[in-house]
Amino acid sequence: MADNTYTINQNSFQRTKAVEKQVSADYERGLLKNILRTLTENKLAMFCAVMLFLIVLVSLLAPLSPHDPDAQDFLNKLQPPSAEHWFGTDELGRDYFTRALYGGRISLSVGFLSMLLSTVIGTLIGTTSGYMGGKVDMFLMRFTDIFMSVPSFLLMVVINSLFPPKVYSMVIILGLFEWCQIARITRAETLSLKERDFVLASKHLGVSNIQIMFQHIIPNMSSSIIVAGSLAVARAILTESALSFMGLGVQLPKASWGTMLQGAQVYIMDMPSLAVFPGLFIVMTVFSFNILGDALRNALEPRTLK
Repeated sequence: MADNTYTINQNSFQRTKAVEKQVSADYERGLLKNILRTLTENKLAMFCAVMLFLIVLVSLLAPLSPHDPDAQDFLNKLQPPSAEHWFGTDELGRDYFTRALYGGRISLSVGFLSMLLSTVIGTLIGTTSGYMGGKVDMFLMRFTDIFMSVPSFLLMVVINSLFPPKVYSMVIILGLFEWCQIARITRAETLSLKERDFVLASKHLGVSNIQIMFQHIIPNMSSSIIVAGSLAVARAILTESALSFMGLGVQLPKASWGTMLQGAQVYIMDMPSLAVFPGLFIVMTVFSFNILGDALRNALEPRTLK
């Protein structure tokens, strides 16, 4: 009799797991369908997605360019755009199109890596604060308020001037100052999710708080984290460009869109294209991430779907 009961329980468990897998697969297909439908209905979002894809693609394929981004040719400096040099040449005779591609690699890398760091920090702090509540919530939120009240850009300038101007230092500094908004968002989501039935059931079954946060709460607010992350990339790229423009970010001879703007300011009256091309890359990238962030919010939040 006990063996029959065990067999029935095992079969029931297997059927339940199969149903859960099917529901999960249907949910993922539904998310992909919602994203594609949102992009199809929103022509501007579709344009931004294609534009962003092209910018990332040409930046990744920058090594295929026939020109060396650091090769100097003083006899051909400050040349206008031509068939050989699509964006012309800079003050040292370097191919400006190739430098823009390599600059995109650095700017996008800094943006994505700092976004990952800030997302991890913000998600951990926000989830812990919202789930634990009480004194832990009060301490973490006051700590977040202190970070948000300090002029972050000014503090970045001061800290970045104290450390070697390397790409990894830019990633760390941007990641450490961009997590506050994500922490606020994840805390608000956690306050709602921790009162749901599946979380209460997990508590009664003896599941640890860490398992509940990582296996139930964080996966169920992944859509909000994705949207916040897409907007964080745009902010990080803009901040990195501003710091590099001021000479406190990526240093020459490495190219980033910010350092290209820094070098172009001297020749803005004679060769305005030196400022136009990297400026356009920055504007299109940041604009595309912002528009796609709004589109993802519409696609991933069922209550906003028509």
